Amino acid sequence: SSSFRNRASAPRPRSHAPGSPAAAMSFWDIPGMKAGVVTGDLAWALYKHAKDNGYAIPAFNCTTSSSCNAVLEGAAKLGMPAYIQFSEGGSAFFCGKGIPNDKKQASVLGAVAGAHFVRNVAPAYGIPVLVHSDHCAKKLLPWFDGMLEADTEYFKQHGEPLFSSHMLDLSEEPHDENVSICAEYLKKMAPMKIILEIEIGITGGVEDGVDNSGVAKDKLYSTPQDTELVWNTLSPISPMFTVAAAFGNVHGVYKPGNVKLRPELLSEFQTYAKGKTGVDKPLFFVFHGGSGSEKHEIATALGAGVAKMNVDTDTQWAYWEGLLKFYKAKEGYLQGQIGNPEGEDKPNKSYYDPRKWVRESEVSMTARVEESCRDLKNVNA
Repeated sequence: SSSFRNRASAPRPRSHAPGSPAAAMSFWDIPGMKAGVVTGDLAWALYKHAKDNGYAIPAFNCTTSSSCNAVLEGAAKLGMPAYIQFSEGGSAFFCGKGIPNDKKQASVLGAVAGAHFVRNVAPAYGIPVLVHSDHCAKKLLPWFDGMLEADTEYFKQHGEPLFSSHMLDLSEEPHDENVSICAEYLKKMAPMKIILEIEIGITGGVEDGVDNSGVAKDKLYSTPQDTELVWNTLSPISPMFTVAAAFGNVHGVYKPGNVKLRPELLSEFQTYAKGKTGVDKPLFFVFHGGSGSEKHEIATALGAGVAKMNVDTDTQWAYWEGLLKFYKAKEGYLQGQIGNPEGEDKPNKSYYDPRKWVRESEVSMTARVEESCRDLKNVNA
């Protein structure tokens, strides 16, 4: 079909009672909402609550248990949901760079280990948490397949998948091929109610070894017809999909004005979709390349149905800056195991103990997590 289909399907989970104002309701009022990792209907209800109430959940790339803890701590301070995601390279790092990864076995193992780690500790932070795998290009599909195997095994034992969501980024492929491969994977994911995030159009810049810095400018902007094909193909399979549509997004941080973001395009896509479906804002959008974005650009995106925004570069810097400031403040105590400004025989163990300086990185990253939450109105929702 060349137009959006308005399909009859099982009712989506409600994020607020009929007739009640959406904004008056906390996400805790969603039936069954809990602290810890949420998946399936609960995870999707959280997405709906965010979109209905004009906020987005920031999703942070993590590479260690330490960075996971910083995300959980920051979100918990605000009493808001957290979203933790692992890239393919970040996953391999999580389980240790000493493990071979020729068949993506380390990337599978690291992502699964990361998901289990978050599942184990998240309830103690007292907030709902979603666990996600980030960009998966066509050449990385063995990684995706391995995670789906882990989801299937976990589902057999617990009645829910290990992860809340996964992303397929086949934006380098022709659009028809991108969407058709995504459909085949969504068919595998739908019985477990795993949310699929897809990318249409290309996010510029460089991230996790993928270099799109030289891509043609028009590839950085999606069209209403691009989103139409996504809806027509995926919505008959499952309602649980989100779209990272390109509106000039670029990974990394650049000087203001160097990147031409057009978040108003997302509103145009929603208006076009509504005309085809009769449904107001039917699409769930994801904002990629969000680091360094202007506040007004974020606000426009939120108004257009962005329910998730990725943050990586800014929190990477925050993690490093915590260590940098600690070193500068304690430099005289970090030049040897013995000897510091207080005396040449004084020990320095309490300064170079990893718990000391890694914690300084966590504190700095936690503060940046809180800032991202506030930027996305992910506060007291």
